[in-house]
Amino acid sequence: MSDRLFIFDTTLRDGEQVPGCQLNTVEKIQIARALETMGVDVIEAGFPVSSPGDFNSVVEISKAVTWPTICALTRAVEKDIDVAAEALKYAKRGRIHTGIGTSDYHIKYKFNSTREEIIERAVAAVKYAKKYVEDVQFYAEDAGRTDNEYLAKVIEAVVKAGATVVNIPDTTGYCLPEEFGNKIKFLKENVKGIDNVVIATHCHNDLGMATANTVSGILNGARQAEVTMNGIGERAGNTSLEEIAMIFKSHHDLGITTNINTRCIYNLSKTVSSLMNMPIQPNKAIVGRNAFAHSSGIHQDGVLKNRESYEIIDPKDVGIDENSIVLTARSGRAALKHRLEVHGIHLEQEKLDQVYDKFLRLADSKKDINDDDIIILAGHERLASARIKLAYLQVTSGVGIKSVASVGLDIAGEHFEAAASGNGPVDAAIKAVKQIIHRKMTLQEFLIQAITRGSDDMGKVHMQVEHNGVNYYGFGANTDIVAASIEAYIDAINKFMD
Repeated sequence: MSDRLFIFDTTLRDGEQVPGCQLNTVEKIQIARALETMGVDVIEAGFPVSSPGDFNSVVEISKAVTWPTICALTRAVEKDIDVAAEALKYAKRGRIHTGIGTSDYHIKYKFNSTREEIIERAVAAVKYAKKYVEDVQFYAEDAGRTDNEYLAKVIEAVVKAGATVVNIPDTTGYCLPEEFGNKIKFLKENVKGIDNVVIATHCHNDLGMATANTVSGILNGARQAEVTMNGIGERAGNTSLEEIAMIFKSHHDLGITTNINTRCIYNLSKTVSSLMNMPIQPNKAIVGRNAFAHSSGIHQDGVLKNRESYEIIDPKDVGIDENSIVLTARSGRAALKHRLEVHGIHLEQEKLDQVYDKFLRLADSKKDINDDDIIILAGHERLASARIKLAYLQVTSGVGIKSVASVGLDIAGEHFEAAASGNGPVDAAIKAVKQIIHRKMTLQEFLIQAITRGSDDMGKVHMQVEHNGVNYYGFGANTDIVAASIEAYIDAINKFMD
């Protein structure tokens, strides 16, 4: 048995079936190219007969990517297969994915049919698809609730008819991991010709077990995992691509490998989230913002001494620059000292103890402790000693008018002024600052960290600015969120202008 696991991504088909997450063709091509760069083996580009948009997307994705197999979904209907074949005509490697429901629920209530007729329709669909392409994948919809003996008969019949891949979906997310693994094992042991085809898993997350079921299927002989970025998909979603890739990268002792460049995961995750308007839950494995964050003092101390104490994955392996030490009332001295040193503040033990006592009192009364808070606690007022200071900021902004900003900066005792227009007041102000600071710098991240109760309360902004290949972090706090943003931007600049 080959230990190469093929990654079949269905973000653009099953993932796009989430209400409100539809993509246009240009956006689909952007994701498809990123999937190709990541190393995905098969891209399921759409369901061509379902709409002209889906048909066109399969056509254009087939043109846009080179080496991944492009797959088009159909029902076991000749017209579906005809349309899919037409959509795949530009694909370098095309695959038709046809199938039919095999559980008694589907046979009786969906098709009003019999088991024998379902096998006949399955075989006919595979044979018809083989007239167009050599690579034909068959799905036994609701295989998770299909009894194993009948499922084996269906799979044996379609293998004999010429299917190259047989997909065993847990369509409703019903199976337990051991149950699903045994289903794959049963097919391996009881279907003639099964060793000549690839068994695929396609698991849904209705009971939160999509990834566990997929892993169980793979350990029992499946060699294609059908997945989506961020685990998006109908209802509770699908098996997550990033989870499967990192499970087998982390458990390398299993000997199962993929072609995935895991360092592409984080950026593609953010792209999919943005284009589909699907926020990623903070505690999402691998790509959630808390996946590499540590707030417990014991955990923070352990990570600072040795990352592997509490992290089984190096953040860099998924494209994240570093883990995050989150300061809360549970943080210890080691975490506070580390965060201060990030900002160039080195304290003797006695002074650190004093600051830590103040830190704990503040942490008890405030939910989030940011860098400005701890720097002030340490007695370092950055604005007082900074080389570049914001002297004044004036912005004009509104609906139907261009945003314009005027900025005055004091730099090492000299005064400079500039004005610029932009896409919103923050963009205009940043452009004005750039007119004064003639350095090549790129804004990498812009995050409003917190705006607490009341319209007159403090807005807190975090910015990450790249200069000469190095990232610099800036923070600003002000009742005016535009002013806080520019203070954060200037704070970051000060760190590489020193």
